[in-house]
Amino acid sequence: MIRFESDYLEGALPEVMQALNETNYVQTPGYGEDEYCAAAAAKIREKCAAPGAHVHFLIGGTQVNFTLIAAALRPHQAAVAAASGHIAVHESGSVEATGHKVIALPCGVEGKISAAQVRECVEAHWADSTHEHQPQPKLVYISQPTENGAIYSLAELEALSAVCREKGLYLFADGARLGTALVCPGADVTLADLARLTDAFYIGGTKLGALFGEALVIMNEDINRDFRYIEKQRGGMLAKGRLLGVQFNALMTDGLYERTAQREVALAWRLREAFAAKGWPLYCDSPTNQQFPIVPDAALEKLAERYSFSDWGRADPTHRVVRFCTSWATREEDVDALIADVKAL
Repeated sequence: MIRFESDYLEGALPEVMQALNETNYVQTPGYGEDEYCAAAAAKIREKCAAPGAHVHFLIGGTQVNFTLIAAALRPHQAAVAAASGHIAVHESGSVEATGHKVIALPCGVEGKISAAQVRECVEAHWADSTHEHQPQPKLVYISQPTENGAIYSLAELEALSAVCREKGLYLFADGARLGTALVCPGADVTLADLARLTDAFYIGGTKLGALFGEALVIMNEDINRDFRYIEKQRGGMLAKGRLLGVQFNALMTDGLYERTAQREVALAWRLREAFAAKGWPLYCDSPTNQQFPIVPDAALEKLAERYSFSDWGRADPTHRVVRFCTSWATREEDVDALIADVKAL
């Protein structure tokens, strides 16, 4: 079986594994207070053009999301997200388990929310005479790219940032697949833009060549002040924190992170072009490493004999939306084989 259902199905990039092996016997302090975490954080600050940024390394995306939100919000406050956002539908209520409601805003297939929606949500809350009986919107959660692979433009991000600052909300960007959003066709948002326009965001490693790990960048001093207390309380402070620092130090060296993302996107676009040539429309215009063709059931049954993919739901009685996802380890010959089999159907 050749697997295309996600981008975290393999181990790690050879450069990451080499770095882990080379440092295996080095003794360091624990809990992220080691030289490798410090070096990786310095490289991230440089890439973000943000010398004052606070960088924390955690194991996975869900953990980053609920820990950051728990650190940012008071007990009566809530996070605002797209109805299809990861914290709203794919994290087993982890944010709610910290005591904070997720206010889900309607969104299209792209999975994006707009500055106008955020403004309307906040103003409606304060205009209600019973607002103190309701959770107070205080943080806006977006993901770059979204669940369906779409990306926020710089103009959209600037508008969201502006309304959040005007209304006193935090802006937080989930970057589990951020690498692909930075390098894909049409991308105009940089790490420096994210550092300038958000209160916090993270750079995903799990889905871009690390064994595990995400690098959380906090720009807002109020959120960062007691973050490590919350991180410890929520189980996010890894005793062998240096394992995260070693991996990100490798990923942030000599353009490895960007090159890996570029390769993932290039392979995904080859699939995108093959689907288009076959006459299979795309459910969402994703320029990243996730592609969502609408495929006849009979064709999917045939492809499933050799390939795995994710089911995204039924499009009509005879077609389904599916996701094909490339990773750091996707082989060109496997992409070639899939394209050939699609042509032959």
